[in-house]
Amino acid sequence: MSSRITDSLGYAHLWGTAEVRAVFDERARIQGWLDVIAALARAQAAEGLIPDEAAEEITAHARVELLDLAAVAELTRSTGHSTLGLIRAFQRVLPPVAAEHVYAHATVQDVTDTWTSLAVRAVGGIVWRDLRRLEELCLGLAAAHRGTPMIGRTHGQHGAPITFGFKAAGWADELRRHLDRLREGAPRWLVGQYGGGVGTLTGLGPSGLAVRARLCAELGLDEPAISWLSSRDRVAEFGHVLTLVTGTLARIGGEVYELSRPEIGELGESQSGDVVGSITMPHKHNPEVSEHLDTLARLSRAASGVLTEGTVAAHERDGRAWKAEWVALPEVCLLTGAATALGIRLLEGLRVDPVAMAAPLRADGGSGSAAVLARLSARLGPRAAQQRMQAALLDGRERGLSMTDALREAGLLTAEEVSGSDAGPDLGSAGAMVDAVLARAVRARDGEPAQWP
Repeated sequence: MSSRITDSLGYAHLWGTAEVRAVFDERARIQGWLDVIAALARAQAAEGLIPDEAAEEITAHARVELLDLAAVAELTRSTGHSTLGLIRAFQRVLPPVAAEHVYAHATVQDVTDTWTSLAVRAVGGIVWRDLRRLEELCLGLAAAHRGTPMIGRTHGQHGAPITFGFKAAGWADELRRHLDRLREGAPRWLVGQYGGGVGTLTGLGPSGLAVRARLCAELGLDEPAISWLSSRDRVAEFGHVLTLVTGTLARIGGEVYELSRPEIGELGESQSGDVVGSITMPHKHNPEVSEHLDTLARLSRAASGVLTEGTVAAHERDGRAWKAEWVALPEVCLLTGAATALGIRLLEGLRVDPVAMAAPLRADGGSGSAAVLARLSARLGPRAAQQRMQAALLDGRERGLSMTDALREAGLLTAEEVSGSDAGPDLGSAGAMVDAVLARAVRARDGEPAQWP
């Protein structure tokens, strides 16, 4: 059993998905390293650095199931080297013609950084797919509720009327920017590494760059202009984008969390008969998914901070930077995978109550103070109108009057204007903005691939 609750049998599902775990599982990681080692051997053989037969045998035997993983672990501990345990255990299953040429002219980061780019490609593809689904769900809510009025809130207090479609369109627009970031970042992140000890491929002459080009081509990665052993911005940027994704989902979850409170009841999570809200208070339906999205985002920010710390690396190689990534990057990826999966679950089952949304608008008098202020500003001037309205509304609040009654008694609204305020809330340009988000998203989705990169 794991000593980390995030990897435990009972709770692992809260902190990652099986799909993302499959990328970072120990056997998958070792297989990924073997794939890079095999690709490197083929590239070296093509340039005459090792025999063709050696490359063929290395490729044929680069299978994790052939290795004694207990021996790999023991050799890693006894050598005190990050990958020498793997190399020695791999050599044991190779014929002599190949064993001598494993990992030739390479170093730890040539293997691990290149594999990291492959892992980024796998995780980025999962997040891209989930973001498109999340965007689709938000766009559906925006279209369906384009005209569903509700109160807008600022600083936690009632503000001016909006529509729920306007709110959902804001979510969709933010998710679209994350898709843009993934698309734009792919050429920076999906880059191979082959530089040797200090990144210069010393002693290999022109063959070094040729091998690097072949290695990257073998694995479908871009080739860097220069080795990036101590340049950790690629990994940090990818982790930061994932953390932004979890932040957006935490914001959406926070909205549902607040608006599902019983005294508000405008939104709610779907209910399942198997889910227990409270052992001691059976009437409760806790917003567990919404709440957990915030938890995931907090942890993601912490792990992403470690990746950012890694950008301050010393000289041509600094183990403090990239070894910390071995812990922090999988963490960010797992947390994000859990967040996108939960976000989809939340939005697919989201309960929207237009009647509850309309209730604060009726209590507020319909048009809202912002619309009235605009009308009075034309007559009194903006500063005078604001001061007189604020004084009238404060007096009215103390006397238990509605907004319109308070303004009428203060002589700021005529009887005709009070009657006109019942026509419905002034939604400003909310509908037009929803339409703009929908149109832009349709154009973007039509022109982009379903898969990343």
